[in-house]
Amino acid sequence: MIDDGVIMPDSKSLVILGFGGHARSVANVALSLGFQKLLFVDENARDHETFLDFKVLKQMPDDVPNDWLFMPAAGDNYKRQLQLEYILTSERELATLVSQSAIIGVGAKLSPGCFVAHFSHVGPVASIGVGCIVNTGAVVEHECVLGDYSHASVNSTVAGRSNLGSRVFLGAGATVIDGISVAADVVVGAGAVVVDSIKSAGTYVGIPARVINKTVG
Repeated sequence: MIDDGVIMPDSKSLVILGFGGHARSVANVALSLGFQKLLFVDENARDHETFLDFKVLKQMPDDVPNDWLFMPAAGDNYKRQLQLEYILTSERELATLVSQSAIIGVGAKLSPGCFVAHFSHVGPVASIGVGCIVNTGAVVEHECVLGDYSHASVNSTVAGRSNLGSRVFLGAGATVIDGISVAADVVVGAGAVVVDSIKSAGTYVGIPARVINKTVG
C-alpha cells in the first residue's frame, strides 16, 4: 500500500531472514512503519537469543501464519538473493520496506523486496531493483538504475544517470559520479570514488577507484 509516496505494510507481522547487523536495521525501520510482531530466522543464532524481546530462531517454524510478510535481510548480496528466492519458492508474501524519513522522487520505481532506510534519497525516475538495499543516508540520484540485489551502503552516493549492474556493493561513503556504468558483481570499497565506468567484476578501492582483485568468470 502506498501512502504519501511511502510504501506501508498491509500486514503488521514480519519474518526477517537473518540476524546480522542489517537485519537489525530492517527491524528498526519495520517497527517505525508500524509492524507489531517480528520473527528473526538465522541458522547461526544462539539458543534462546532475542532482540527487543522478539524471538530469533535457527530454523523456520512450520506454523508461521499466512498473513505474515517476509523480508530478506542479509547484507551480503548473494545471500540476500538466495533468501529472496526462498521466499518466492515458498509462496510467502515478500515485503518491501521504505522508511518514512526517506525521500522518494517522482517517477521512481521500487521493486519487490527492496529496503530503503532512514534518511536515504531516491531521485526522480530512478529504478531500484529487486532485493536492493539503499541504506541509511545513501543517495541514488535521478534516472539511476540500481541492479537487482545491489547494496548502496550507508552514506554512499550514486550520482545522476548512472547504471549499476546486479549484486553491486558500494561500501560506506563510496561515490559513483554521474553517468557511470558499473558491471555486475563489483565491490566498491568504503570511501572510494568511481570516476570511470567499470566493465569487469572485482573489487575497486581508492580515489579514483582502481581494481585490486578482478573476478574471473
